[in-house]
Amino acid sequence: MKLKQHLAHAFFALICLLSANLAFPADIYSRPDFFPEDQRNLVILDYPHEYDLNPLTASYSIEAQILTGLYEGLFSYNPNTLEPEYAICSSYKISRDKKRWTFTLRSDAKFSDGEPITASSIRDSWLTLLSTEGAPFASLLDCISGAEEYRTGKADADQVRISARDDTTLVVHLKEPTEHLPSLLCHHAFSAISSKPDVYSGPFKLKFYRNGVLKMVRNPYYHDATTVVIPGITIVQTEDAEENTHLYNIGVVDWLTADVDANKILNSESVHVNANFGTTYLFFKNRGGIWDSTEIRQALLEAVPYIKLRAMFSIQASTLVYPLSGYPVVAGLQDYDEEDAKLMMQDARKKAGIPQDKTLDLIFGIYDSPVMRYWAQTLKDAWKPLGVNLITQTTSVEDYNPSIPYWDADLFTYSWIGDYADPLAFLELFRGKSTLNVANYLNPEYDNLLTEAARTTNASDRYKLLSKAEQILLDDSMVIPISHSVSLNIINLYNIGGWQSNALDIHPYKYLYIRRNRKRIPNSI
Repeated sequence: MKLKQHLAHAFFALICLLSANLAFPADIYSRPDFFPEDQRNLVILDYPHEYDLNPLTASYSIEAQILTGLYEGLFSYNPNTLEPEYAICSSYKISRDKKRWTFTLRSDAKFSDGEPITASSIRDSWLTLLSTEGAPFASLLDCISGAEEYRTGKADADQVRISARDDTTLVVHLKEPTEHLPSLLCHHAFSAISSKPDVYSGPFKLKFYRNGVLKMVRNPYYHDATTVVIPGITIVQTEDAEENTHLYNIGVVDWLTADVDANKILNSESVHVNANFGTTYLFFKNRGGIWDSTEIRQALLEAVPYIKLRAMFSIQASTLVYPLSGYPVVAGLQDYDEEDAKLMMQDARKKAGIPQDKTLDLIFGIYDSPVMRYWAQTLKDAWKPLGVNLITQTTSVEDYNPSIPYWDADLFTYSWIGDYADPLAFLELFRGKSTLNVANYLNPEYDNLLTEAARTTNASDRYKLLSKAEQILLDDSMVIPISHSVSLNIINLYNIGGWQSNALDIHPYKYLYIRRNRKRIPNSI
């Protein structure tokens, strides 16, 4: 899904092989705690961060949350399970060879200016994604025949096997069976996007975004407008934890994701801390130097004191992929041995023709924070006996992730939350031709396993292939897993309905509503 914003720190995909039958939430008007006259604007406080509201290029988790309100594609997330449910798509069918998907679109789907959303709208949106420079999720459409070739400039748009048979019929031809496609298409990058500016396909439309305040209002042309009952949402960016806590306690704020003193929240039931389907990790960036050597990286990782490196985190991680039910156990990174590391480095230097007494500089790209400084010092101390001098280069938090592709450093960090609960949500980050592969990792055996997994229809066999790929990545010493992500939301669910804790920390705005909280007083009449 998304890079988790560094300022902040659905477990399976619903796949139907032939004909989908995806359920909608119950009618909100039948709920006993819903009263139309109670509905009002929702106020959210968030961290200061310049939002990228372009669904083609946005990559932070908070942007993914906002874009659930402004844009929509063929499928959207179920608010409770995060399984895919119908959005602009009303049904679909898959051919016997599972390579041709035929989607039927709603006839009443419209953009916020009233223009119909057609099969051509979806096709044009996806082609625009494939041709957008720097679009991080574009390569996820490489499963479509001709998409990778068009994305990489080797073919024309008309060679991409996406066709609009008529206004409501979209036909997509795949290279290989891709059973998780509906889950993938929930992502905001695959939304219907108008060619006109300031036009939206989601339940809300943007009224303004300036000076750290974003305001969205209900989209009257939205196809499922009766489900959207709050008139609007205001998001205010702030970093004053004390003031944020006060504003929440006095009822000015409905939902708090910004800095907060959780110990001072008066209603402790409002504090929701949940493990996310995400991992924070360090990774090497291949850039044609000595650190591209697997043997040298293996020596480095043999010297890392993992317990110390992960000591600041409550949910420590030794693997990249967040543990999933049915996913085979992968040998993670936990043990280390300083003496073995020295011997491994000696052998690696000899093989690479590097003098044993030569000091090797390794550049660690960081942003200034206590955690990053702690990591840097821990690694510097661990690698010094190997003749490695760790040098830190620093940029701002805001510039950190966008700078990585162009930064001449050897080691970086990511906090990544999967877009759907599948190992591929992590493994795609290191596929050779992936637009998400900022590490420049290339291992044909790894890529072949991902391709073979895509061809496999048996879920257990597919997981086995993906776990083998992850094991190769770990054995190549490309990543150093640190922790699994944790989300913190302050929201009173006695007052706000339609919000559920979940592993992706995605809460579609369209389902939120103001609840009439009738507290029963014992022994009262």
